[in-house]
Amino acid sequence: MKNLTAIILFLFCNILTLQSQTLKDYLVIAGNNNPGLKAKQKEYEAALQKIEVVNTLPDPNFTFGYFISPVETRVGPQLAKFSIHQMLPWFGTLKLKEEIAGFESDTKYFEYQEYRNKLYYQVIATYYSLAELSQMQKTESANISLLETYKDIALKKYENQSGLAMDYLRADIMINDATTNLKILAEKQRAVEVGFNNLLNRDINEKVILPDSLTIDIISTDYRKDSLLQNNPVVNQFGIKTKISEYNRELVAKQGLPGFQLGIDYIVVGKRTDLTMSDNGKDVLMPTVSVSIPLFRKKYKAAETEAQLKQESYQLQAKDYENTLLSNYESAMFELNQQREFILLYDKQIEESSEILTSLMSAYRNTGKDFEEVLRMQQQVLKYQKLKITAVSQYDTSVAKLNYLTAKQY
Repeated sequence: MKNLTAIILFLFCNILTLQSQTLKDYLVIAGNNNPGLKAKQKEYEAALQKIEVVNTLPDPNFTFGYFISPVETRVGPQLAKFSIHQMLPWFGTLKLKEEIAGFESDTKYFEYQEYRNKLYYQVIATYYSLAELSQMQKTESANISLLETYKDIALKKYENQSGLAMDYLRADIMINDATTNLKILAEKQRAVEVGFNNLLNRDINEKVILPDSLTIDIISTDYRKDSLLQNNPVVNQFGIKTKISEYNRELVAKQGLPGFQLGIDYIVVGKRTDLTMSDNGKDVLMPTVSVSIPLFRKKYKAAETEAQLKQESYQLQAKDYENTLLSNYESAMFELNQQREFILLYDKQIEESSEILTSLMSAYRNTGKDFEEVLRMQQQVLKYQKLKITAVSQYDTSVAKLNYLTAKQY
């Protein structure tokens, strides 16, 4: 009995969880589970570690040498030599490398943001596609039920010899078409659900909870264009890359200056046995200073020119992307306004067509004539109902695209 109660509670909790899932919940799941997004996050974390790598002096060099044939000196034979040297770049070079690495980590973060925003847009667009298919199936099922009713009426008319046999046969043909369409819609929804679950990186058989109906939100779009270029991560990424190129030019200039190497040599000296003297066998300690002289200037000049050309390239790429972004924004805004107009049109067409259908059906009940016109008008109502479902879905998808282009945070 306890086990049965536990099972019932488990199933009840699962049902509540499924019912409580919304589009925002799916976005959270995608943000936590999508492997591509996780990979971008790891790239960003790896870039942060690079800051510590470049902000460190090169490892010192330690050298040991042993004189196979000792070098005789006044105070004794030289037996072995120990050396340690540290290379020091020009002043400010390490700080500049650290700043460049910091900027490079910023570009990885903007890459992560762009991937996340695109992922959210894909999840939303797929979700509305599924909602559209679901509503299409409901509409088609209602159409089949209505055609079944029309078929029964036509059959009774025929049995009462007040109608034609072809009337209920026409209804039967349309029922068969609608049944096939319903089956195809269900199969298509199954295929789209697999893609949706893959975006969330979960089992492809996981049930997707969809809304009972599709609705549109009346949104204010005045503010969106102002934030189009300010918040877009790709635009920001090009700005950071331009700074990196500028800093790289400074880095090349510093690398073209002398570098210094400080060191200490320690020489082990053996004692002389043939005489007694001061400092006999005294070891030698010798500080050293080395300077690297960058005589071959062509490579530094080429590296500086490369950095300058990259800087100019990033500026041009940023301008090109901004133009594309503005074009996509206007296109999405046009699509949104167009679908809004279509929705208003389809609402009116559905209302008027339904009134005509009611009048035609009433006339058919009385006269048994023009049943074909009844079926034609029913299909017209169905057509406008489906067109409205698609228009609402595309409207909501256009809103999602605007949110993606303007980098709206969810």
